Amino acid sequence: MTLAELQALHSLPFFDLLKRSHAVHEENFPDGKIQLCTLLSIKTGGCSEDCSYCAQSAHYKTELESQVLLEKEEVMKHARDAKDSGSTRFCMGAAWKGVRGGTPKFEQVLDIVREVATLEMEVCVTLGELGPEEARQLRDAGVNAYNHNLDTSPEHYPNIVTSHTYADRLRTIRNVQDAGMSVCCGGILGLSETITDRLRLLEVISNFNPHPESVPINSLMPMPGTPMAHNPQVDPFDLVRMIACARIAVPTAKVRLSAGRDRLSDEVQALCFFAGANSIFYGEKLLTGENPTAEADRKLLAKLGLETLDPNCAMEAPKHDHAQPASPACTTAGCC
Repeated sequence: MTLAELQALHSLPFFDLLKRSHAVHEENFPDGKIQLCTLLSIKTGGCSEDCSYCAQSAHYKTELESQVLLEKEEVMKHARDAKDSGSTRFCMGAAWKGVRGGTPKFEQVLDIVREVATLEMEVCVTLGELGPEEARQLRDAGVNAYNHNLDTSPEHYPNIVTSHTYADRLRTIRNVQDAGMSVCCGGILGLSETITDRLRLLEVISNFNPHPESVPINSLMPMPGTPMAHNPQVDPFDLVRMIACARIAVPTAKVRLSAGRDRLSDEVQALCFFAGANSIFYGEKLLTGENPTAEADRKLLAKLGLETLDPNCAMEAPKHDHAQPASPACTTAGCC
């Protein structure tokens, strides 16, 4: 979609926008089921990147305690607990700039992935920048999806991160797609961005070829010690509008209601599900942030009559449309 098209959507009266997004959602996900994902930090803190929102950056003085890469047995305990509680996708995140093939840490990650893949859950990782060979090795080890968010628009991005570029992010996404893995790519609301920045993010993502398999929409969780520690909370209606626009812009992707849910009422979350969200992070912790309890989520889904998806470990990555240009592509001159 173009920015102009997204702006026209976003400016619709609230309920008109929701009616349109819900119709798109029903057309592409007629069963209305919700995907439950669990996210575990397998290496915490001490990151060399300077993302202004992140407590794991070594550039800021935060209260976060750094943690080396977890041993496989510890990760497997968390993965089994996630499966037992109902999660069907297990996501592992490591706070570092990226991975390099042949290093002991990367070999350790590959070993962990192979073991987690035996649990018949979907396997997702987020490890920072990724080269083509590392992407192939992760795919061969059993990774179904790779998370690499763009965070915001290409124009606003340099205000948020300076230690890597938008082009670096896009290059990793291209490597993931070329390796045959699904892409999980979204952004964060509340980074002092404008509405245009939010819609530019969706414009870039909606022009990926192939489309991402999932689009997480996060609300900033201000972390003490970071430059964005005092940013205001995202307006709940703005969040619902973004969910609706994402559903229309990327109709076949799962739209994940991600960070910040612990500050949302049941009623706002219900609006998000109606607008097109059909995936959540499930469990009490999101890397370093808080999340609703599994019990609270089960009660909410039961009240709404929403069932949950089964794992699809054999899922194929979305296919490239050869009639369209390959993605990702940045449409702003000079941003890449």
